[in-house]
Amino acid sequence: MGLPAGDAAKGAKVFKSRAAMCHTKDQGGANGVGPNLWGIVGRDAATIEGFAYSPCMKASGVTWTEEKLDVYLENPKKMLPATKMAFAGLKKPADRANIIEFLKTLA
Repeated sequence: MGLPAGDAAKGAKVFKSRAAMCHTKDQGGANGVGPNLWGIVGRDAATIEGFAYSPCMKASGVTWTEEKLDVYLENPKKMLPATKMAFAGLKKPADRANIIEFLKTLA
């Protein structure tokens, strides 16, 4: 089935309202409550230097493809029950498509 086409500009707004309080997005940016998300699309999980990932994230073996990001962003605790990420998720497919499109620009 897949996601609808995303819009990076709309995704930037979703990022600002739903993710920016915990994650930075700039190349070389500091980690916050969550890891820096520069280059997240295509990156292996738990690979940002200096961030204290949960054991389940370290052991996940996940590569952050668009498909994996969609599943995770819909409900992080469903995908990785012991994740430290205290985020309920983005229930609307359009919000997920938009933020993933925005995350793709961070490279």
